[in-house]
This record gives sequence, C-alpha cells and structure tokens, in this order.
Amino acid sequence: MLIASRIIPVSTGQGIAFHELTPALQTLVTESGLQEGLALVSCGHTTTALVVNENEPRLLEDLRRFLMRLAPPGAGYLHDDIELRDCPPDEPRNAHSHLVAMLLNSTETIAVAQGKLVLGTWQSLLLVELDGPRERSIHVQLLGSAAGFSCRTKA
Repeated sequence: MLIASRIIPVSTGQGIAFHELTPALQTLVTESGLQEGLALVSCGHTTTALVVNENEPRLLEDLRRFLMRLAPPGAGYLHDDIELRDCPPDEPRNAHSHLVAMLLNSTETIAVAQGKLVLGTWQSLLLVELDGPRERSIHVQLLGSAAGFSCRTKA
C-alpha cells in the first residue's frame, strides 16, 4: 500500500484567479508510482478553494464575475472592521474572500486508475485564489497500490 504526502506550491494572481493544478498533480502521481487509488487534494487556506471544472478562459471569467456578485468586496462586512478586531493593522479587508471560500470546496478527491488521474475530457483541477496575490501550498495525499504491488482477495 502506497501512502505519500506532497505539496504543490503555487504563486497566485491578483484578486480572484484560477490556477491549473492537473499537470502538477499528474506528475506527483507518476513520480510516486501510484497505479490504482486516490489523490486527496486540500488547500489549507481560508481564502482559496479547489474545483473540478473546465479550464476555459471565458467560463473562468464568467465564474469570477459570478463570485464577485455573490460577495462583492467592501459591502460592509463585520470582518472588515479591522479597527475593531484583534489583528495587525495591515490585515486585508477580505471578508468577501472568506464568504466565497465557504461556498466552494477546500478539498477534492480524484481517482487514479492505471497511473492516470480519472477526469473527464474537459475536466481540470483548479485552485481558486480569492484574495491574492499570495504564496499558497496545496497538500496532496496519494493512497493506493503502487507499480509492482498487487492486491488480491480470496473469494
């Protein structure tokens, strides 16, 4: 049984930005030797999210605009009252980013079969940055059987 932990570092863009993670994740799967199992992906940041969807620029712009309408910056959120909170004075006013993150996923689980991520034709794993630019760490846990290892059960 293979269990491996890895990190994908990502330098994110300004505001709401989308970052393709599929090639980096496939590289980790290949390098680990995982043949059959799962890739558990997690973003440990409260202003990011993970989604599986189509990486098409016009769709991503539609999604960015949609998220901005759901929680527009500067809409009088209590979290943005920096002066009333116990936090550094340069703390960003980012309540809108936290609210959007709560509507999206912070984890994704992707099956691995024959050493390849099991994704549909147009599917990609995307990191959604909601409060960038920032340096982010995406945690990956790989679980399953590795090359040269077979699991057999008795009938």
